[in-house]
Amino acid sequence: MTPTYSEREVLALLQDEQTQRRGFEMLVAKYSEQLYWQIRRMVLSHDDANDLLQNTFIKAWTNINYFRAEAKLSTWLYRIALNECLTFLNKQRAQGTVSLDDPEADTLQRLEGDTYFSGDRAQILLQKALLTLPEKQRMVFNLKYFQEMKYEEMSDIFGTSVGALKASYHHAVKKIEKFLEELN
Repeated sequence: MTPTYSEREVLALLQDEQTQRRGFEMLVAKYSEQLYWQIRRMVLSHDDANDLLQNTFIKAWTNINYFRAEAKLSTWLYRIALNECLTFLNKQRAQGTVSLDDPEADTLQRLEGDTYFSGDRAQILLQKALLTLPEKQRMVFNLKYFQEMKYEEMSDIFGTSVGALKASYHHAVKKIEKFLEELN
């Protein structure tokens, strides 16, 4: 049976060099799946998502002594993961691995060709709609819709006001609805 996760307990473990590794293992066990899916929804590829998840935890481990506990550990990890995603997506664009004419088509082709993707037509249409959103809007939508994260938590991750995040989510929903209506 897996021990219950306690933020306070994990923080105490992380602050002591003798127990830091055990605390970090608990952190990884608690957040790996959530972070993987958040990353996967941004980059779509299973392999890329795994690489970025690993990079996220490597950055967290190498910087764990700088964590000041001003935010929750999950908020800190999400911020690292989202920055890793943005860096990755910008690098892909700069390297020209994504078509400038239709970047969404390239990304969708990779998704449909991904052996780990088992989505049906509705999921593919939702992914197509999500790809039309600006990156930050897509991240906000993913966190709110799929993770059911509160706006206050997102505010800590993005460093943006709750009102701006609500507006961003609202605009994302409207764009997705419009995209799906135009397909019918």
